[in-house]
Amino acid sequence: MTKTAERKPPAHAAAVPAPAPPPARDRRRRRLADQARAYGFLFGGLLCFALFSWYPAIRAVVIAFQEYTPGSPPEWAGTANFTRVLHDPEFTAAWRNTLTFTLLALLIGFAIPFVLALVLNELRHAKAFFRVAVYLPVMIPPVVSALLWKWFYDPGAGLANETLRFLHLPTSNWTNGTDTALVSLVLVATWANMGGTVLVYLAALQSIPGELYEAAELDGANLLQRVRHVTVPQTRFVVLMLMLLQIIATMQVFTEPFVITGGGPENATVTVLYLIYKYAFLYNDFGGACALSVLLLLLLGAFSAVYLRLTRSEGDA
Repeated sequence: MTKTAERKPPAHAAAVPAPAPPPARDRRRRRLADQARAYGFLFGGLLCFALFSWYPAIRAVVIAFQEYTPGSPPEWAGTANFTRVLHDPEFTAAWRNTLTFTLLALLIGFAIPFVLALVLNELRHAKAFFRVAVYLPVMIPPVVSALLWKWFYDPGAGLANETLRFLHLPTSNWTNGTDTALVSLVLVATWANMGGTVLVYLAALQSIPGELYEAAELDGANLLQRVRHVTVPQTRFVVLMLMLLQIIATMQVFTEPFVITGGGPENATVTVLYLIYKYAFLYNDFGGACALSVLLLLLLGAFSAVYLRLTRSEGDA
């Protein structure tokens, strides 16, 4: 039998050479195009931020030194606006109420979310339901939430006093009393805003290694000792940052006094931000409103700088 000769591949079936890489000029052009698109998106975000955040802030600082009335040209007033607001009788009341509100919010509204996060972290059943239940108030619009609490606090037919009457307990004036109005607003703000704080705490708790708790249990630590020696040190950074954010937020409280009490009774719930609103939209004094805003900005900026410096020093120690 004759041996079949091996077939040679035709000339056109020869191996196709690999495509040459694009020239360096094309690679640079493509890289520059990608960077241009990225900077274009970045510029759009910065432009929106500048128009709606930086420009109003800078403009407010300028107006604080002017006699400004909409529809008329502004006139330079120097520090007259600051002098006027500092001598306003409501100025002292507003700052006293704001600082008291912030202190009460730290005592009431800072501890409750942490305790709720600890409880939710220990649950074994219906975790999703309770997390949604805790976060639900955050999804309610703030004005709607304030109106609900305004009805709840009504001294006549409000649910709070009706419940106290049913339990044969003495009723309260709630937001109509000078000694109870501010505390009532703190409860509203705590209920409305603690959902997000609870979830942040819960995320921090779930990031703690389980081996630390097991070692503490082997050493005989009870629940409170585990919280003190394991939970608190491991979540210290989150706690400090949320405390700073809460102080800044509560120093700018406005919705609850505006909707529920209108600053009353007898200026018992007038806050700095509510006084700024009154200067701008009730007194038509935008210069005084901006002067108050600048004072609040300086106070919060100085406090934030000192707070961050102290906490950073403690962390480095």
